[in-house]
Amino acid sequence: MSGTADPESSQMLTRALSIAFVGSGAIVLVGFFFPSIVGDAITGRSWLLVSLLFFGSGLGYLASLPYEGTEAGSSGSSLLRIRRESVPSILSNLIRMHDPVVLGFPIGVFALYFVLQTVAPAETTAAVGVATDSVLRGVGPLLVGTVFLAVVFCAFLFFGSWGDIKLGGDDVEPTYTFPTYFALVFTAGIAAGIVFWGPAEALFHYQTPPPLFDVGPQSDAAIDVALTYALFHWGLTAWSAYAVVGIPIAYFVFERDAPLRVSSILTPFLGVDGLDSLWGRAVDTMAVFATIGGIATSIALVSQQFLTGVEFQWSVSTGPTAPVLFVGGLAAVYVLSAVTGLHRGIRRIAGVCVLLFAVFALILFAVGPRGFVVSRGADAVGSYLINFVPMSLVMSGSWATEWTVWNWAWWFSWAPFAGTFLAALSRGRRIRTVVLTTVGATSAATMAWFLVVGGTSLSMQHSGQVDVLGAIGARGGSEAVAGFPLLSALPLGDLLLFLFLALIVVFIVTSADTSTLIAAILSSRRGVAPSRGAIALWGAFQAAVALGVILLGGAETLQALAVLTGAPFAVLALVAMAGLALACTRDERGQGHTSLIRRAGERLPTIELHHDVDPPDREK
Repeated sequence: MSGTADPESSQMLTRALSIAFVGSGAIVLVGFFFPSIVGDAITGRSWLLVSLLFFGSGLGYLASLPYEGTEAGSSGSSLLRIRRESVPSILSNLIRMHDPVVLGFPIGVFALYFVLQTVAPAETTAAVGVATDSVLRGVGPLLVGTVFLAVVFCAFLFFGSWGDIKLGGDDVEPTYTFPTYFALVFTAGIAAGIVFWGPAEALFHYQTPPPLFDVGPQSDAAIDVALTYALFHWGLTAWSAYAVVGIPIAYFVFERDAPLRVSSILTPFLGVDGLDSLWGRAVDTMAVFATIGGIATSIALVSQQFLTGVEFQWSVSTGPTAPVLFVGGLAAVYVLSAVTGLHRGIRRIAGVCVLLFAVFALILFAVGPRGFVVSRGADAVGSYLINFVPMSLVMSGSWATEWTVWNWAWWFSWAPFAGTFLAALSRGRRIRTVVLTTVGATSAATMAWFLVVGGTSLSMQHSGQVDVLGAIGARGGSEAVAGFPLLSALPLGDLLLFLFLALIVVFIVTSADTSTLIAAILSSRRGVAPSRGAIALWGAFQAAVALGVILLGGAETLQALAVLTGAPFAVLALVAMAGLALACTRDERGQGHTSLIRRAGERLPTIELHHDVDPPDREK
């Protein structure tokens, strides 16, 4: 960030947030672990408000603490710098500092959608549903083929000589330590979807097994299949979609001085000066649209999950205004995090998120069915490796369309935002390290989560200890409820529920603050850093879209609209891979880069054959 707020006002804000955190925390902790003391004295809306105040003030306190380091000389962090300006200048510079097309088109499209959803909800939902179904079925082979090629391309980058390229030059050091780098990449790219789907996805595959595996529904054999497909949908393939967009952007930004834009993937074809053309602006516009749609829909989904958790824990009704309160409070937190910059709010909350993620998973593993998780998890990992290629090549059928193709479209729709952020963080890293982090380390963390959480859910369901599927059915098929009856049935259930609610908030904040910053960067004119006002504008717009989804009941429709952008970005991912291959073939040959295979071969011991006795002469 290119500046800090007035020290006195910052201290006042920090002090106020710390007082709010301590006060609300005392109430929440007593209510969670000693509910009999509180009884019915606090209403559902009050529980929601005090919970939001507790989590929000805690995260806000972290974001508002001063940053003692310096960003000087760090091109990686300067790409994400923020301008300070007064309120009058924010309003006067709104158009002048922004690309009117990139700024106006997403706002116009979402406004039109909500008007149509208000005037003709049934017709709008039906029309978008038909369009989505047609696109998913029509471009299913494209999405499946592209994402499989992305895995192959990432493997080639990791093992091949291009992986040796150091982004920014051999003399440049990484801006962030590896743990910080991993935390930022992981938390920005996964959002709260991992918390939302962790207890639920494997159960759905257990209930309706994929046709590729000939097993009966809810059978013993269906357990391994369910875990296998959960790993498949959230593992190496999914994260490769981010890498094949983010690595080309990083290469052209740090090696060719292209701007931090999604459109930088077009550098080999348009040149750096040609990125301001209609093609470049169209790519950036679509990227902003996909980012806002994806994050806003995620906010709407996790709001249902958080409110369900509050109602479950305290047996209260949060009321019709609860979604508005939740989204408003959440927006205040992620906007504060975004405007404080990468080195303050975004970095610190990402670190807290990874810590909570690890603590929750370890406690759940310790108190849950460990033997089941280990044995079935090992079987699922083996099945995942053995069946990876067959699963990757299933391109048709209703099950594959509704699950696999839809998932790949969703991951590709997030690729522009996650890829741009990945690129900005990767200065000073070798491409091989970027692949290892973005695809390898993140996949390992994600799959471990699904093995522990999904495995526990399957164990409890299959043994009859908890009917999670029944609870989902009782709420009209809403996955939001899945985690709460599961966790409450385990030892230390209250602690697990508390950490689970915390993870919902922290995970969505870590993605929403980053997406807000990236949307502001992409919509700003080239060479102009976004202002705090612009960041607040995009944060508020994301919240408004999320509220529109909740209040108009169009979550599935808007989610479908966001997924529709996945098909174009699958095509752009192909363009990005082709462009990077073209640039590296043309410009990196003869630069002394070494493949991982060659390095491994050079380190093998040399075997020398010694003959102590000369062989006898042989007659011909």
